[in-house]
Amino acid sequence: MPLPMIDGTVSLWTQGYAWLPDLRRRRGSDGGPVRTRVLGRPAIVLHGPTDVAFFYEERHVLRHDALPGPVLDTLFGRGAVHTLDGEAHRVRKEMFVSLLMSREGVAALADRIGTHWHEAFAGARGREIVLFDQMATVLAEAVCDWVGLPVTQDAAREIAEDCVAMVDGFATPGPRHWKARRARARQEQGLAHAVTDVRAGRAHPGVLTFPGGGAGPSRSVLETVAEHRDADGMPLDPHTAAVELLNIIRPTVAIAWFAAFAAHALERDPELRGQLRAGDWTYARAFAHEVRRFYPFVPFVGGVAAHDLEHRGDVVPAGTLVLLDVYGHHHDPELFERPYVFDPTRFLGREPHGDLLIAQGGGDVRTGHRCPGEDVVVGVLTALATALGRLDHTVARQDLTIPLNRIPTRPRSGMVIRPV
Repeated sequence: MPLPMIDGTVSLWTQGYAWLPDLRRRRGSDGGPVRTRVLGRPAIVLHGPTDVAFFYEERHVLRHDALPGPVLDTLFGRGAVHTLDGEAHRVRKEMFVSLLMSREGVAALADRIGTHWHEAFAGARGREIVLFDQMATVLAEAVCDWVGLPVTQDAAREIAEDCVAMVDGFATPGPRHWKARRARARQEQGLAHAVTDVRAGRAHPGVLTFPGGGAGPSRSVLETVAEHRDADGMPLDPHTAAVELLNIIRPTVAIAWFAAFAAHALERDPELRGQLRAGDWTYARAFAHEVRRFYPFVPFVGGVAAHDLEHRGDVVPAGTLVLLDVYGHHHDPELFERPYVFDPTRFLGREPHGDLLIAQGGGDVRTGHRCPGEDVVVGVLTALATALGRLDHTVARQDLTIPLNRIPTRPRSGMVIRPV
């Protein structure tokens, strides 16, 4: 007789990243789907590479109407590419692919981050800084410069604070959530004005060109989004254009989470600094992959069953929530040897195949919902890992505890350091 489906919403809030792995363990799952309920809705939990392929097949699982309103109003934005399916998703996604998967574009962003990093930490010698906050500001300065919206350091700090608030408050009720909503509204309004200025032919100060590839003149990211036409042949309204610009800026600033985790790994095991200090790019890239695997960033991703489905001999009715257990996947001993050991050498000299490491999603980036910014994350994190390995500093205050019941989580103290 099957176990009753108890609503898991409270368990999600109290257990965080451990919720789905614990649910699967208690239900005695052998890797197959597990049923539960979330916010009163029936849900099925998937796990493992086979389920990743199933989950990212649009004929099976849809994103439209899958994301709750509070998540849209904080993390992704109303009308974002994440909410689309089919041809509408393909056309909008192609804009992101053209912007975020250019090798030259990723290199240009990494160069800007390197420049702003050097300026920030050279200017901070001898004084205490919160490493997470400083990295978020560096990333905001660099990505705004890269997008075609160069900003002052004070403005970059405000943008960084708003982007951090959006990520920090999307998965929790209360003050953090309302702070996230206000932050998104503020940034969307400013970016919508920038889009309107570009369309009206008003020169935006300091707009930089971006190598868009193909024939014709290079355009900034701002110009590309402002001029994009959707599957219906119509340009994005200013609000939606602002949402998608923010879906480039916000995830780049959110790399601060991964960078904080990289710093955490280096504090726990200082011997890891050696090859990073030596400038071993292959090792630094493997280190970046291991940070994305080992540390808790996304607990799970979700969608909705497109129609009545059969998966592994189990019937999944149309409209069922489909949850893919990302944290449990990355810590499964069947997939990763010694999964709770941080070991960059597991990726040394070999890139993880698409459905093994799913920190930025699974499946095909061009035709599915895998994040087109994954190359940006890996490239930027590789550069930041090297910079962190070479950073001479003393630790002023730190608490290396990473609470798994908090989504998203990070080291409690943010790591207060003094560059020397």
